[in-house]
Amino acid sequence: MNSSIHAAVRGSGKNVVVLLHGFGGCSGVWGDVVDRLDGAFTTIAYDLPGHGQSLDYPKAGPAKVAAKAVLADLAARGIDRAHFVGHSMGGAVATLAALLEPERVASLTLLAPGGYGPEINGPLLRRYAAATCADEIRICLAEMSSPDSAVPETAVRELAEMRSRTGQSEKLIAFAEAMTANDKQGVISRDDLATLTMPVMVVWGTDDAVLPYSHADDLPAGFLIHHVLEIGHMLPEEMPALVADIVRRMSRRRQRPQPTLAA
Repeated sequence: MNSSIHAAVRGSGKNVVVLLHGFGGCSGVWGDVVDRLDGAFTTIAYDLPGHGQSLDYPKAGPAKVAAKAVLADLAARGIDRAHFVGHSMGGAVATLAALLEPERVASLTLLAPGGYGPEINGPLLRRYAAATCADEIRICLAEMSSPDSAVPETAVRELAEMRSRTGQSEKLIAFAEAMTANDKQGVISRDDLATLTMPVMVVWGTDDAVLPYSHADDLPAGFLIHHVLEIGHMLPEEMPALVADIVRRMSRRRQRPQPTLAA
């Protein structure tokens, strides 16, 4: 069994950007975003536990297992601090990493993050988990995107290749069943989110068919919210230039001051 987490590293910039894909994805889906960062950063795109080349990571499934795996890998690389970018399930992983070791997370960019509200499109995610051929994957990605967005064929090829690995589809199906039980997902409490002091940007498409953008309501006052009109759930694929621009801007933001408690 492979007990390590796979990472694709590019660039040699001083600032490190950690990229965490959504459920059923892999590190390769960040290619268009990484290309637009022009090597100005060191980017580390992970295959989260149970996905791609991290398929056999022990006890894969829960987002907290993934968060601890990423933090441990960064520590092993001697990286003390990084900017975290997470999409969907990867957004939940990034948030949990920030809650576990806030001093390690310079900023959070969360793209339609999981765990911010109970509603989830369980039927669509379960179909996506079971999709193996390129046509099935393309159809699911199209349903997750806005009607005006073209599904990138590079992403379809990456995902089809990933799912061709022995045991991958079975693992995704099991993950989806657990993650969408009763068509609800686990929620990170607003009280926990309020303890985060690093800069946080939450980006959500108004045409999201997987996680409703209303999950960005009532977030702590220090969180920045960016609603993207007429864009769906697949923000890294639908709007890579916007995502790269937000990453650049977030890397320049400073930590928010902690609130002063009344005596």
